[in-house]
Amino acid sequence: MADDAKPLDLELADRVDKEIVYEEQEPVLYEVRNHVAYVTLNRPTQHNAQNSQMLYALDDAFVRAVDDDAVKVIVLKSEAKHFSQGHDIGTPGRDFDARVEERKTVWYDHSNKPGAEKAFAREQEVYLGFCKRWRALPKPTICQVHKGCIAGGLMLAWVCDLIIASDDAFFQDPVLTMGFPGVEYFAHCHELNVRIAKEFLFLGERMSAERAYQMGMVNRVVPREELAESVSAIAEKIARQPRLGLALTKQACNHIEQLQGKDTGIDAAFGYHHFAHAQNSLVKGDYIGGHDLKSMAKSNKAKGA
Repeated sequence: MADDAKPLDLELADRVDKEIVYEEQEPVLYEVRNHVAYVTLNRPTQHNAQNSQMLYALDDAFVRAVDDDAVKVIVLKSEAKHFSQGHDIGTPGRDFDARVEERKTVWYDHSNKPGAEKAFAREQEVYLGFCKRWRALPKPTICQVHKGCIAGGLMLAWVCDLIIASDDAFFQDPVLTMGFPGVEYFAHCHELNVRIAKEFLFLGERMSAERAYQMGMVNRVVPREELAESVSAIAEKIARQPRLGLALTKQACNHIEQLQGKDTGIDAAFGYHHFAHAQNSLVKGDYIGGHDLKSMAKSNKAKGA
């Protein structure tokens, strides 16, 4: 070993042995009707907080839909009280520390890595990597949003091609409270005008479905009782278009966004996000700044959000 080489044991850490209680064996449900795959987030008791169990199941569902020649369009939806309250930062099913045996990108196992590397490696896969992977699916995707689409929930909506929202839906990214410059998939300045994106982040307030529509982030707003029917009608109409034409149109539109620097900006912001993780660990002793579901809810209430 060279004099300046570090022993491997300095680059590894003990894995955390923590009890994880999954309240659902199927955190994502799957159904096909009229050439449309309906992918349903299924952690209703936790308002669809996103743990690794759910995100890997979601990836499996998307792959299943892509591989099925009978499926022309994919709808992502929820039957819970909210579409999604974001990333899991405090439920009994929070599995941040768990090793994943079969990862979907080329990133290595995060669970035995020390310091800031642990979160960086995990989020390269389950947040940044998955979002880029899902945005590139060759079939059209529609996100059906009702009630809260918060923080990590935005990431799931933003990777879809269309967003159809109910009139009671709202969108929010309150993570600046934790010291972060927005969620890991930083598409804010592509989904919104930059000045509106700054307002959205600085204040952390809820944006109504109607205002999100006015800003161009949402395609249509419909009454809550008509949401499912409206989304199905749109999906089935798209499904009548030729498959390759849909794939090429989606690829062309995504390519224009790439030419506008979308991925370059997202990658840079991801680095800022992890600098904030490291700062939190150094200053507050916890990579999310000591926050949990209750403290974030209290913070949102204080904002009047």
